[in-house]
Amino acid sequence: MNMHKRSTFWAQTCFASTVLMLLSLFAFSQGKQVSGKVTDAETKTPIPGVSVQVKNTSTGTISKPDGTFSLTAPENAVLVFSFIGYDSKEVPANAASNVVLKPSVKSLQDVVVIGYGTQKRNEVTTSVATVKAESFNQGGARSPMDLVQGKVAGLTVTRTSGNNPNSSASIQIRGITSMTGDMEPLIVIDGIPGGNLDLLQQDDIASFDVLKDGAAAAIYGTRGNNGVILITTKKGKAGEPLFTYSTYVQREAVAKKPGILSAADYVKIAGENNNQGANVDMYNMLLDKNNLSHYHNFAASGGTANTNYRASIYYNDANGIAIQNGRQQYGGRININQTGLQGKLSLQLNLATNFNKANMNGGRDGDFEQAVQRNPTAPVTDANGKYIETNGFNNYNPLARLLQEQNWRDQKTSSGDLRLTLEPINDLKISAFGAIVSDEWNDREYRSKASLSSVRDYQGGGYARKANRSEKNRTFETTVDYTKKISDHTFNIMGGYSYQYSTWETYDMSNNGFLTDAFEDWRIDAGNALNDPKLPRPSMNSRKEDNILIAFFGRLNYNYQQKYMFQAILRHEGSSRFGANYKWGNFPSVSAGWVISKESFMEDINVINHLKLRAGYGVTGNQGIPNYKSLITMSTGGAYLQNGKWIQTYGPEKNPNPDLRWERKKEFNIGLDWSILNNRLGGSIDVYKRRTEDLLFDYSAPLPSLVLDRIYTNVGTLSNNGVEIVLNTVPVKIKDFSWNSDVTFTFQKNRVISFSNDVYKATQQFYGDLPSPGNLGMAIRVVEGGPLGTFYGYRFAGFTQNQADPRDNGKWLFYKKDGSVVGTDQINEDDKTVIGTGIPKYLASWSNTFRYKNWDLSVFFRGKFGFKILNLQEMYFGSKKWSPNNMLNYVLGRDAQLNDAPAYSDYYLEKGDFVKLDNITLGYNFHLKTKYIKNLRLYATGRNIATITGYSGLDPELQDTALDSGIDNRGFYPRTRSYTIGLNIGF
Repeated sequence: MNMHKRSTFWAQTCFASTVLMLLSLFAFSQGKQVSGKVTDAETKTPIPGVSVQVKNTSTGTISKPDGTFSLTAPENAVLVFSFIGYDSKEVPANAASNVVLKPSVKSLQDVVVIGYGTQKRNEVTTSVATVKAESFNQGGARSPMDLVQGKVAGLTVTRTSGNNPNSSASIQIRGITSMTGDMEPLIVIDGIPGGNLDLLQQDDIASFDVLKDGAAAAIYGTRGNNGVILITTKKGKAGEPLFTYSTYVQREAVAKKPGILSAADYVKIAGENNNQGANVDMYNMLLDKNNLSHYHNFAASGGTANTNYRASIYYNDANGIAIQNGRQQYGGRININQTGLQGKLSLQLNLATNFNKANMNGGRDGDFEQAVQRNPTAPVTDANGKYIETNGFNNYNPLARLLQEQNWRDQKTSSGDLRLTLEPINDLKISAFGAIVSDEWNDREYRSKASLSSVRDYQGGGYARKANRSEKNRTFETTVDYTKKISDHTFNIMGGYSYQYSTWETYDMSNNGFLTDAFEDWRIDAGNALNDPKLPRPSMNSRKEDNILIAFFGRLNYNYQQKYMFQAILRHEGSSRFGANYKWGNFPSVSAGWVISKESFMEDINVINHLKLRAGYGVTGNQGIPNYKSLITMSTGGAYLQNGKWIQTYGPEKNPNPDLRWERKKEFNIGLDWSILNNRLGGSIDVYKRRTEDLLFDYSAPLPSLVLDRIYTNVGTLSNNGVEIVLNTVPVKIKDFSWNSDVTFTFQKNRVISFSNDVYKATQQFYGDLPSPGNLGMAIRVVEGGPLGTFYGYRFAGFTQNQADPRDNGKWLFYKKDGSVVGTDQINEDDKTVIGTGIPKYLASWSNTFRYKNWDLSVFFRGKFGFKILNLQEMYFGSKKWSPNNMLNYVLGRDAQLNDAPAYSDYYLEKGDFVKLDNITLGYNFHLKTKYIKNLRLYATGRNIATITGYSGLDPELQDTALDSGIDNRGFYPRTRSYTIGLNIGF
């Protein structure tokens, strides 16, 4: 009976539900056609791509290019209009003929990415700089960091190897913060810490946000010592399908060639006995004068407010100025965004990949050094076409090496990340983020049997090498974010957990003794060295390392009336790289902001639009050291041959240190943001003071209590202080013409406070080992109480003259400590002194953008000041003693009287100050009367166009972010000017 009643009830319920469903479908099918148009409330222009949805249903459409829409809806339906950048609006279907959307207040304010979230620019209390796509340096970028070179005060981006397509940029924020640890900032790409720059193409990047001070970078704890660069890629957005295509072609030309002696001048210096009868410009022969690089990027985007996408593919063929030097790469990037559960759940997916093939055989500094010093009268080949090697010091024929050897790398880099965000109630967001980045490459190298290396080192049997490396970085992070507004008080609390596991593994093998070059390195087992102990021993190596980072972090933001702001951060983080007693550390920060211009006493000061005072203090760490430094590890030693067999030895590799911990930087920053004259003039000023403690260094260790005589431990302290100024101006803004001008200025200085403590002692450190010939020692000395990058050497006092024997003229004279003048035989270490610094004190840039109707012109200057350069090229190649090698024309100029071996002194120190016309771009935007092409821009760019400097070398912009900064080494890889013609089109 109960079963019967229960079944009757369910039958009745199902029947009623079916009838109601049919009635609903019938009612909906009887709905009427609704048409209308969507326009912008301010500009009155149509808005294409607006999502028009029948509320509480899946029925909807999007507006057309002219803003019109049409769909079927019940008579009493409500339509929901939504579009990115505008406030959503609900309108009854019978009143939707003309819908006006207002731009959202949020979209009108500059949004800054701050790490695990965003903030409105007005609410930022720390030192954060933002560069968006429209402000990037234009032209072909070898590295993504080239796009912001000189754009951010305090950020140094230096191409230490010129435009070599296989070199990376050196990056630094606010100077050196470590002696042995990582010195470059943390790169975060779309939330992935340690993101790979190879996965970025210039047309896929939306913005760079640079966290410069400790209060901002503390959210990243152990990797925040050197600052953080947050890179955001372009994402999908609702709207009609849009296609964009960007391309350019680029040529490189040598900016300045070394002044190599011609064959005739060489014979005058080196003598007729060194004249071999030819006239060869080897430097010129190593240049690819017909180089051409080209780049293509095709992207598609579109979708609705609930589901949208952006996908791009690219191809980049970058040819260097040197022969046998290039890099081809292709790949793609996909972004998908979806919102569901009535807007409560969102998903963001990013996939990116890069495949590249690099020819790393050419572009070596050593090849160009050989080209400069090679006897210009020596023929390259003999009558039979065999390459000729000269007999000068450390000589080889660089053209022969390039054509008789190979060195290739095939690399595949990829990343994938997924973020799920749930908003169960208003203002509460729970997010889970997972990412994996993979980087794999295979190297192959072969030196033919005829190559000098094979003849000299492998008994003419050739040499082959294979190597591969695989890196993987896995990240999982989850955050909870809650915002609550009570009257004029706004609170935001964010907490999270982070886990990152990184591994790398390598394998390589080499062999020699090949009977033929036919197989090159593809039959590496064919080398006889595997079985013949008379040949150099083959090698085989493999290794794997890993490390783990785990963190718990939180951030509290408080805002009162958009006038007073406060932020506090705490990150508790552990790293497997440190000792058992110091696995975990705490990294706090506090900062505050006061918008003075919102105070009542400022109401009548109309000239000031915005005035804000910021102050912050933060502690960050540096875990950028090799793995397992705290542990005692075993390593292979030398192998010895016994009874025809190679015997491997083993031994301890380093001492354990359970107290090894991260370097900690404490930083105070105070800043002022301002804008006046209706925002025509504005900028910021930041003053910072840094102190890095527990510097890591190798020290002498007591024996026999420890196994080895060196230990890696925390001892020293380093300070770094500076001032950063940014000035943004709009000098002219009229109907058809505008001029925007921006200036950045940076002053920085550093000082080593201590190297020692009660246990470990060190009074000085030396860097910049000068090359042979001669035993010239180190060029740079760092002492307690002194700055980094200090040149330490002899003071030049002249040359010997009017000697009885002319052969004794032109010898070095130096000042001793007491001021007396002596020769090289009477000078000693005690007579050395500080003779200059190689790290610039001042950096500046000046950017100008002019727009006239459809034309735009940008002119960008950049400079560095207050430093010296040690010109090793002159030191060695400017001396007649370099003969029978070729020399530079210094020997015909200021070094004509020099008749002595190279010696290190301030004679070779030159003022390094320079100003570069770094970028000039002229563009034209076409407005075509067609519905198929939305925008079309043609532009031409020149980079590194001119350099104003007193430096006599090739280029005064050298490595200036390291402990051996300011040394212009003997390599002569050309710095280039690049000329680009590009096209951007949207359709």
